Amino acid sequence: MPLKEAEDQIRLLDERLSKTEDREERQAILDEKNRILKDAYENLTSYDRVYLARKPTRPGVRDYIKNIFSEFYELHGDRLMRDDPAVIGGIASLDGIAVTVIGHCKGKNLEENIKCNFGMPNPEGYRKALRLMKQAEKFNRPIITFIDTPGAYPGIESEEHGQGEAIARNLLEMGSLQVPIISIVIGEGGSGGALAMSVADRIWMLENAVYSILSPEGFASILWKDASRAREAAELMKLTSFDLYQMGIADRLFAEPKGGLNQNSRSIYQRLKTALKAELEQLAKLNKRTLIEQRYKKYRRIGDCSPK
Repeated sequence: MPLKEAEDQIRLLDERLSKTEDREERQAILDEKNRILKDAYENLTSYDRVYLARKPTRPGVRDYIKNIFSEFYELHGDRLMRDDPAVIGGIASLDGIAVTVIGHCKGKNLEENIKCNFGMPNPEGYRKALRLMKQAEKFNRPIITFIDTPGAYPGIESEEHGQGEAIARNLLEMGSLQVPIISIVIGEGGSGGALAMSVADRIWMLENAVYSILSPEGFASILWKDASRAREAAELMKLTSFDLYQMGIADRLFAEPKGGLNQNSRSIYQRLKTALKAELEQLAKLNKRTLIEQRYKKYRRIGDCSPK
C-alpha cells in the first residue's frame, strides 16, 4: 500500500478513536494503526520516499540550525541585487567550532512557502551562498550546507538575472574552496538547484531524502509525456539515499524513525551534531592541497565507481 494511502487510513482510524470510549474498540483501533504503519514503512517504494522528503511537517533548515548549532548569526544579500529568502546562511558555532552554515529554506505553510518561493532559489540566492562560502574560506571556517529544494527557480526573471551562470559559478568555485565542505541532503535534492550548494568533500543523506536530476513528475513528462507515471519514474531514476550510497555518490546515510522524521526529530539532530564534529576533526587534518585534490577525485569517480 502506498504510504500516502496508509496515512489516509490512519487519519480515519484517528477519527474513530476520538469518538469511542470503549476500551476494547480503542485497543483494536490502535492495533490496526500500528499494523498499517508497520506494513507501510517496511515496504516503502522510491516514490514513498519522495513523498516523505516533500512533507511540509518534515524539519527544515531552520530546525537543524536551531538544534545543532549555537550563536547563529544570519547574513543577508548577495551585494549585487537583493536578499533571496529561499537560501539562508550565516555564521554559527558547533560546540565551539566556528562554521558557516548555508541551506535551502522551505516554509511550513502556504504563507511561508510563498515568502521563500517554495525553496526554489533565484540567482541572488546562489550568489549569496557563494559570498558566504568565500567569506568562510577567507576566515578558514568549515562550510556546512543543508540541501532541500525541488530545484532552482525557472522563471523568466531568474533567467534574465543569470540563473545558469550563478549555478555554474558555484560549481566552479566550490570545487576549489580551501576549507572543508560537508553537504547534508535533508529533503529534496533537485537538479542543479541542489548541486550548486553540494559540491562537497562529504555528501550525507537522511534515509528518506532524495537527490536527482529532476522530479519524478518532470522525468515522466519528458520520457512518456505523462506526469501521472511519476511513481514508475521514481523507481527508474535511482534517487533514494540507498541508491545513491550504492553508486558512491552519498558517503553516509542517517536512519530516520518509523512514522516520519517529524515524529521524533531530536534524535537526528544529536546524531548529525556528533557526526559533524568527528568528520570536521578528520578533514581539518588535511592540508589545503590534499583537501582539494580529494574533492576533485571524488567527483571524477562519480559514474565510474564500483558499487559499495
